[in-house]
Amino acid sequence: MLKKGLFGLFIVFVVVAFWQRTLIYYGYVQAKGQLQIVWGARPVQDYLDDVNTPDSIRQKLFLVNKIKKYAVDSLGITPSNNYSSMYDQQGKPLMWVVTASQPFALEPHTWNFPIVGSFPYQGFFDSKMAVKERDRLLSDGLDAGIRNAGGWSTLGWLEDPILSEMLKRNEGQLAELIIHELTHFTLFVKDSVRFNENLASFVGKQGAIKFLKDEFGEESSELKTYLGSENDYDLFVKHFIDGAKLLDGLYKSFDQSLPTSKKLILKKTLIQDIVINVDTITFSQPEKYHHILNSDEVNNTFFLSYIRYRSKQGVFLEEFLNIFGSDVTRYIAYYKSKYPV
Repeated sequence: MLKKGLFGLFIVFVVVAFWQRTLIYYGYVQAKGQLQIVWGARPVQDYLDDVNTPDSIRQKLFLVNKIKKYAVDSLGITPSNNYSSMYDQQGKPLMWVVTASQPFALEPHTWNFPIVGSFPYQGFFDSKMAVKERDRLLSDGLDAGIRNAGGWSTLGWLEDPILSEMLKRNEGQLAELIIHELTHFTLFVKDSVRFNENLASFVGKQGAIKFLKDEFGEESSELKTYLGSENDYDLFVKHFIDGAKLLDGLYKSFDQSLPTSKKLILKKTLIQDIVINVDTITFSQPEKYHHILNSDEVNNTFFLSYIRYRSKQGVFLEEFLNIFGSDVTRYIAYYKSKYPV
């Protein structure tokens, strides 16, 4: 009887494994990629002690240590061993993120993962796998896209290393990225990617501003450079979030009898107009934003990326100013207690 029971369990395991073979293989590749980076990372102190480490890298590593300490001591971010090591990318991308959407609705396609929940994106450490997944989604009639990830958080499952390409950012951008990623480790709401990413973006920005003021001074070039670049980026993001509202209105106006070919023409025409009109925005550094997009490569996933990371910034800013008196530490403490990891 025992043998029959064990054999039955084995059969169930084989059936489930076969049924979920794609997810299991994906999990294996992801785990392998994550561990290769974590195991291939060297302690930051090793780089600081190495006489062959360029001064520019050494200074940025010192800065990361300061940002991390400031985030814990002055902002209330949960202490961790994240960013205590660095992985040398040797100038190569490490991770590709695939996103998808319905073709005539700003509704993200989601992937479901055990324990952690559902996400509107899928990460890959293998570019060929990412391209294959994007092409599969396109063949299913969805909008799909690929982007490189500048950073990621394992939400406490592993100790996240600094990626060497991070160090190419200026002081403010680096502070924002580090604080953004550490915020994911500090608070997290399951199945609420838009909320998590928007909040981390807001905390990253406000935390970076406070750090730059305290570290370099309110009249420092570091703060002015960061605020100038953020103002340009905010204008760029607002343009595409406003564009997303236009697209949403267009999609909702479609009658069921309207041919798909006509829908595609109307969609493409509107996206072209939105992209072209970027050149009408007055940026402090227009060369970074004017003439940088090809409308043929912009689809719903492009608009959804800004909705995912920036669409709630106004809501957070209002409560930050009116309820918390622009106190970043109080603000983080409130959400930390409300949504602990």
